[in-house]
Amino acid sequence: MNLNENEILRKLENEGKAVVETLSPEETFRLGQLMGGRSLPGEVCTFSGDLGAGKTVFTQGFARGLGIDEPVNSPTFTILQIYEGGRLPLYHFDVYRVADAEEMDEIGYEDCIYGEGVCLIEWAELIEEILPESRIKIDITKDPRKGFDYRRIEISGWKTAQVAE
Repeated sequence: MNLNENEILRKLENEGKAVVETLSPEETFRLGQLMGGRSLPGEVCTFSGDLGAGKTVFTQGFARGLGIDEPVNSPTFTILQIYEGGRLPLYHFDVYRVADAEEMDEIGYEDCIYGEGVCLIEWAELIEEILPESRIKIDITKDPRKGFDYRRIEISGWKTAQVAE
């Protein structure tokens, strides 16, 4: 990673945001693991990024940071996958195929978002109107000019989500 872990944490804690450039899936995984290891009950993290940007790799690392050892895959067709084997439950949403925000009521999203676990939501911009204002936003972009595995990961909202009730 272009920033060391201590520098990333310092930026998140002091500024509430950080931009990290990763050069491999392993680095993207490690950044997710770093954040998962510091996540708190009730946190909501939303992802934006194109297909193949690395949202699932980041989520796999996040799950490992929570102590979840089972395989983590994108719940594209099931919308929600729940993992309870770590220090906090992880609610992993992929809302790419959700027709509208009302469909989220049918799967009981409020129990997850306002529960004691951590929510990671891929394609969150599709359900923006029902998300809590206080959340961590993670934007992952590719730049093929900088290499096939290059990712620019912008994290914002860390401080507000960490102190929100």
